[in-house]
Order: sequence, then structure tokens, then C-alpha cells
Amino acid sequence: MFRILIVEDDRELRQLFEKVLVKNGYSAIGVSDGAQALETMEHEYVDLIISDIMMPVMDGYELVRSLREAGDQTPVLMITAKDAFDDMRLGFLSGTDDYMVKPVNVNEMVLRVGALLRRAQMISERRQVIGGTQLDYDSMTVSWDGRSVELPQKEFLLLYKMSSCPGRIFTRQQLMDDIWGYDTETTPHTVDVHIGRLRDRFRDNPDFQIVTMRGVGYKVVKKEQAGEKAFCEKTGAAKVSGQR
Repeated sequence: MFRILIVEDDRELRQLFEKVLVKNGYSAIGVSDGAQALETMEHEYVDLIISDIMMPVMDGYELVRSLREAGDQTPVLMITAKDAFDDMRLGFLSGTDDYMVKPVNVNEMVLRVGALLRRAQMISERRQVIGGTQLDYDSMTVSWDGRSVELPQKEFLLLYKMSSCPGRIFTRQQLMDDIWGYDTETTPHTVDVHIGRLRDRFRDNPDFQIVTMRGVGYKVVKKEQAGEKAFCEKTGAAKVSGQR
């Protein structure tokens, strides 16, 4: 179960966030300022932080800067009453991963939390293997049979995401949220274009193929198991998808 740390000095709002997150299958811990958050993280592991900006003792900007300077890359979703571009800019420059303005739509918050956790999981694993094909995140290369292909970032992330669970269907919108970001103005047609390029590049790959699920999205399947149902559709990956 993913554990979320909520840093918010408004007690009622903090309790609302905790209740919503628990209802959606997360574990939630609440504190009232950045200093308490750092103290909590010394003895508690958290997967993601939801933080206000304006708080006593230590504000959200300082909290995120402290984490990043210490090498902590825990995803942070900043939630604040400040809606000016400069405030948002300061948030991202401090190391924030996503940003929401109050009043918060809690359903949207849950969607953003899910997308941030999926992206963080992709990055932490660093490598995927399908048969004899290896996808290396650090170099954004795909290698098989003595060949190595370096991909453009979005193409690599798209293939990396789908290959993380062969056989599982990913909708176009889900891929857009996870790869291009929740706030992107890019249309889902972009996914189709990138899928076409990937198919051209790996048409002769012996280990996997990209299958179109008409009207739904795409999935990567192992060529020797193309007719089998992927195990991950029944396990954790399916449950993560169900949180959306």
C-alpha cells in the first residue's frame, strides 16, 4: 500500500485529504508544517508528499528544497491558494513535481497522485527485460541480439511504460497522463503517432510486439506468449489501474 504524507496546517483540509486518500486505497499520514514533515520522514517511509506552501515554521518551498538538496526524490504534489504564475514557477524550481490550486477537486487530486506514483515507479526500476530484449532507462536504449537503439525520450518512456507489464492494456488517456503529464495540451493522437514510430523501429524484434486494442488503447505482448493472458492483469498492476 502506498503511503502519502500530507503537509497542511489547515486541520480540516488535512483530515479531508487523509479521508479521501484512505478511501482510494492509500495510507495517509498528516502533519502541519515542513519541519514536522522532515522529522516524520526520518523514521517513516513515504511514497509521495502532498504539501501546502504557506505554513508556519517551514513552508512548502523550503521543505521541497531541503529534500532535493539531501538527494531525496520523493514525488511532491504542491497544493496552495497561490495561483500566480511566479508562485507556480517557484514551486517547480524548488523541485515540485506537480501543482494544484485551492479549492482542490479531491477526485482530480487522486488522479494526480496516481500518475505521480506511476512515473516514480518507472524511474526507480531503471530497467525492463522482455525475453532477450533489455530496456535501459538511464541511457534510454533498447538492446537485443547485439543491437542497441537509442530512442527519443517520449518514445522510450512510452515503450518502457507498456513493457513494465506485458499483456496489460493501457488506454490512450492513461498513457498521456503518465508520459506527457496531466496538464498537457497535446492530444491523444500523439500517442498513436509515437506507437507507429515504435512499431517501425521494432518490427523485426523477436521478443515483443505492440498490439492495438481498437477503441481502447495499446499493449505490449511477448511474441511467444501472444495468445496468453498476462499475469499482471490479475495482480497488482490491475489494482493500480483501478485507482484511477
